[in-house]
Amino acid sequence: MDLVLFDLDNTLLAGDSDFAWAQFLIGKGVLDREVQEAKNIAFYEQYKNGTLDIHEFLDFQLAPLARHPREQLDMWHREFMEQSIRPMITPKARALVEQHRSSGAMVAVVTATNSFVTGPIVREFGIPHLIATIPAQENGQFTGKPRGIPSFKAGKIERVDAWLESLGLHDGSFDSTWFYSDSHNDLPLMQRVQQPVAVDPDDTLRAYAASHAWPVISLR
Repeated sequence: MDLVLFDLDNTLLAGDSDFAWAQFLIGKGVLDREVQEAKNIAFYEQYKNGTLDIHEFLDFQLAPLARHPREQLDMWHREFMEQSIRPMITPKARALVEQHRSSGAMVAVVTATNSFVTGPIVREFGIPHLIATIPAQENGQFTGKPRGIPSFKAGKIERVDAWLESLGLHDGSFDSTWFYSDSHNDLPLMQRVQQPVAVDPDDTLRAYAASHAWPVISLR
């Protein structure tokens, strides 16, 4: 059995769910456009440049979850899925996931974006496992803070290892290990697996993939 890991944003999705969620809330008038849109764009540029302070970003990203009842958030998310996310899901992405699922592989998404935003998206793909940044909850309501290690850069390795350990597994339990990603931020985990695949990669990852003879594919 293979272990197949996918990044989500700009990999399985032809866009960024994290950025899109904030823009969706701005469009709904939930977040102030003048202040929040500039911050959202700035954080996204920092992510692409590899300079993002994940804890500063999570303070921004998770704060809106703490201000609204879960029922309201879930209702907004259903609208977000229809309006913003399903148009980002390409037939090629669905087919690649199904190819690995039908082969009997253990398939998971490993993403820095929080599990509230990404959970329904991963279920849309029929992927059974999600390793994401966890927004803390108390009595069913979000606190606005993360719980545990964010699933970002080297933190993705720690989170994947902990997940496998919880199942009584480790890297050596599999015939082959795969990770698909678009971002140079994911190089730590890509370097760890046996089969790294660059998907519509940023310039830094594209150059690294070329120098290490990694496959480069497009799902767009």
